[in-house]
Amino acid sequence: MTSFTQIQRQHDLLQPIRDWLESIEIHNAKLAHFLCKLIPAQCPFERDVVVFGRKLFHIPPMCKLNPLYEEVVGLRFKALCYLADECGEDVAVYC
Repeated sequence: MTSFTQIQRQHDLLQPIRDWLESIEIHNAKLAHFLCKLIPAQCPFERDVVVFGRKLFHIPPMCKLNPLYEEVVGLRFKALCYLADECGEDVAVYC
C-alpha cells in the first residue's frame, strides 16, 4: 500500500534538488565560511510598511516563499558545525 507522503514525494519536482542539498558534506573551512556568510541566520525582509503612522501592508518573511528553505538552513547548520567541531572556531559571529 502506498501512502500519501510517498505519492507526494514521487510528484515533487524539487525533490532532486532537496536530495542534492541534503547530501552536501562540508570538508573545507573556506566553503563553510562562504556558506555561513551567504545564508542568513534569520528570515530576511519581513517588514511592516508604515506611512504616517498607518500600517499599509506587511511583507512576509522570505523563508515562507522559499520551497527549499529547510534544506538551505540545514546546509548552513552543517557549515557551522564543521567550523565549530572540526576547525575549533568560534561561530558566534555568524549567529
